[in-house]
Amino acid sequence: MPELPEVETVRQGLRQLVLNKKIRNVIVLYPKIINGDTNIFIETLEGLTIKEIKRRGKYLIFNFDEDISMVSHLRMEGKYFVRQAGDEVEKHTHIIFEFTDGKQLRYNDVRKFGRMELVKTDKVSDLKSLKKLGPEPTTSDFSVEDFADKLKKKNKMIKPALLDQNLVAGLGNIYVDEVLWMSKINPETIASHLSKNEIKTLHDAIITELAKAVKAGGTTIRSYTNAFENSGLFQFELNAYGRTGEPCRRCGTLIKKIVVAQRGTHYCPSCQKVE
Repeated sequence: MPELPEVETVRQGLRQLVLNKKIRNVIVLYPKIINGDTNIFIETLEGLTIKEIKRRGKYLIFNFDEDISMVSHLRMEGKYFVRQAGDEVEKHTHIIFEFTDGKQLRYNDVRKFGRMELVKTDKVSDLKSLKKLGPEPTTSDFSVEDFADKLKKKNKMIKPALLDQNLVAGLGNIYVDEVLWMSKINPETIASHLSKNEIKTLHDAIITELAKAVKAGGTTIRSYTNAFENSGLFQFELNAYGRTGEPCRRCGTLIKKIVVAQRGTHYCPSCQKVE
């Protein structure tokens, strides 16, 4: 599943490719991608211009003129890319936004789990899916004090606590494994048991790691590509995720894979002991 760095990379690419383009028509080939009435979705977007593309957590937010926004979640394998109107439509393409300049923005999704929803721009933050999100993982939004207060109320393992999205937005399976490795915290540690120093280390690791991953264009494990259809590069910098049986880059102990909260989880048994 694309996580914050991948979604942010897609956002940056789409801004270069489709900003200020006007929609002539929308073709919906798989209506279940749309939350709400498909005909209203099509009719509302026809004639509108993309004025800005933002991101909140793992969600893309397309802001159009006339106070209309489209909130898009890529879920497991959703992708956006641009084609000419006459190009063959690829398998697994489900939504096509036709622009007045002859180009098309196509949404492709092998698993068909992605979703799009229209909402008034000033009501985007009121959407149930976005309202529950924690702060963005930046120094300006993500307070270590607030993070510590919330962790002390979490009587669950730290890995699923971070995956919940209400402590901090944007973390998924890959980056949770990475920030816990960086912080030397075992994924099965109860969140409320973390020390003040561990919380500060984890807080800083989240900000640092996600920023580095954005700079590298995200992580490509299976099929993720950006809006230019290029793979990310951060997979070459992973220290825990996907490195089962390989030596820990810190101590040499073999990285182990277990299941935590029904998610494959990678950690170093020596560096990341349960306290």
